[in-house]
Amino acid sequence: MEHLIRTRDLLKTTIHQSTQLDLQIHQTTTNLSRINSSKSHITNIPSLSSLHHHLHRALPPVSAVFQVYQVVEELGGLLSDHHPSPDLHHHLSLLKRFSQALTLLTNTCNLAILWVEDIDTTIVDTLYHSNVSKTLHILKELQRFEERSLLKHGILNVAFENLKHEFTNLLIENSFPLQVPSSLFSSGDDESDVFDPLPEALPFPIVKNLQDIVACFSCNNLVDQCIHVYIKIRGTIVHRSLEGLDLDYLEITLTEFHSVQEVEGYIDEWGRHLEFVVKHLLELEYTLCEHVFSKSIEVNVWKYCFSKIALQSGIQSFIKFANTVTKCKKEAIKLFKLLDIFTTLNNLRQDFNRIFGGKLCSEIQSQTRGLLKNVVNGACEIFQDLKAQVELQRLNDPPPDGTIPKLVIFVTEYANELLDDEYKHELEQVLKIHSSWHNESKFTKGIVSLEIQNIVKSLELNLETWAKRYEDASLSYIFLMNTNCYLRKHLKATKLGDLMGESWIKQHEAHVEYYMSLYLKESWGRIPALLSNNDRNKMKGFNDTFDQVFRKQSEWVLCDRDLRWKTCQMIMEVVVPVYKTLVESGATATHSPNSNKYLKYSDEKIENMLTSMFRSKLDKYGSSAKCTSLMGKIKNVVTGHFSPTNAAA
Repeated sequence: MEHLIRTRDLLKTTIHQSTQLDLQIHQTTTNLSRINSSKSHITNIPSLSSLHHHLHRALPPVSAVFQVYQVVEELGGLLSDHHPSPDLHHHLSLLKRFSQALTLLTNTCNLAILWVEDIDTTIVDTLYHSNVSKTLHILKELQRFEERSLLKHGILNVAFENLKHEFTNLLIENSFPLQVPSSLFSSGDDESDVFDPLPEALPFPIVKNLQDIVACFSCNNLVDQCIHVYIKIRGTIVHRSLEGLDLDYLEITLTEFHSVQEVEGYIDEWGRHLEFVVKHLLELEYTLCEHVFSKSIEVNVWKYCFSKIALQSGIQSFIKFANTVTKCKKEAIKLFKLLDIFTTLNNLRQDFNRIFGGKLCSEIQSQTRGLLKNVVNGACEIFQDLKAQVELQRLNDPPPDGTIPKLVIFVTEYANELLDDEYKHELEQVLKIHSSWHNESKFTKGIVSLEIQNIVKSLELNLETWAKRYEDASLSYIFLMNTNCYLRKHLKATKLGDLMGESWIKQHEAHVEYYMSLYLKESWGRIPALLSNNDRNKMKGFNDTFDQVFRKQSEWVLCDRDLRWKTCQMIMEVVVPVYKTLVESGATATHSPNSNKYLKYSDEKIENMLTSMFRSKLDKYGSSAKCTSLMGKIKNVVTGHFSPTNAAA
């Protein structure tokens, strides 16, 4: 049906054109009078026999000029009376024929002028010379008709202005901002928002009309007028498409934040926003530019338009923001954000190379390469410095209460995060790129795992060094119980635990038992010996020993609940039986006037005191929080990660 309709419209147009042609033929008689008048200036010259040769050659071109001029005049009238909107293709056809007729008129005048000038040089008679000069003047005026038609208010100029207005209206009336997916306002994990990456920017019939208009302008070397309009309108549409996003963060400067943690949320948004701009918004403009200007004679016109629109999209602001992040304070947590930026750039690499390829987008290419260099170098510098930063912490003091150092929690959680499949893969890519840039002969496969193993070994050496710093051996054992229990319990069935191996996990499990036995012997080993003491003040000796140990260890902490419970049970197994024996054996004889003098605690009181040991302050005041809650998010574990001035605690 659509084919029949188009055929019908074509037949109507053909009939209309035939009618116009018939009208032109009937009007020819009127216009020939002027042509005959012009011919008379030449044919009335006497002594034709002497000029016969020149006249024979000059008359046909002159006659042709006036015939062509007649067509130009009639087509110009039709073009002036017709507007592009009702029937664009008929208007383009008129414009094309009028433009071709003008060119033919100019070329025919050029030929006729040559022959008439040849006659002019052979005439001596003044009157005859005047007639020929008049003819020559008319021809030269007609020769400039095409040039004058392009001047302001000229027929061709007005026609192109109308066509430019139609081009503008088609773009404005059919261009709408691209819908922003709701996932850009969240974490980006919402799969419910289905978003077509390549929606139709403009309806196909509209694109076809725009193509034809561009082709018409291009054929007349006026395509710049279309380019200017197109860039302005589509650039505005791109800007409006981004109005729904809060992109003020892109202008943040290095002086406005100290740590990467302060802009962490912005970095996550940056990745989602940049993907939307490149894969959806600019991809759409890239395709549309290519289609609209596909019929332009000029090479790479559409790429020029796209490059200008791309700059208006703020793509350079995205690159600038990421570069600002690479220049902020060097800290361990920054490595993850640099890898996030690298991941985004790597995912968009093919899109960048395709839509920003060529000289016209060389500035964007250069800035992107500079950003990638900063990201790769920054990430490698932090990763390669991790082990050294762990070693620097060895100079600091361990926690005074024997708890797990924040550095231990940070390093293990940090290493686990790095060993995550996504981060590990990206980090290996970064290291490989960095290696190739520095002409290193061979890239070590598995370098990430190898370096993390070295970091953990360095951390273990820190623990051994810190344990020796305690003046009280019992506190040293509490510290080693805490750290070995943490490494055994919290790394089991993790990426880091798998890397270190099952035997490594079991080794730390054995260390917990070993240091627990040493602790019991060092702290409570004197209690059973009281039973063999013949001193009548055995209870007093018990009280003094118990009070001394309990008071000294009341601020010590065992972070793991199971370890704390087990340790307290083992202490009670040592202390409570001795205490009961002392009470029952008559250490405080009932016949003595001071029988209750040293009976300081009841059995229940002793047990309650022992089971309350090694709790954190939060636990003591009724909070259910545990030391293990210190882990949380990596970024909140250590402030100023790996700063040499930080205590291990």
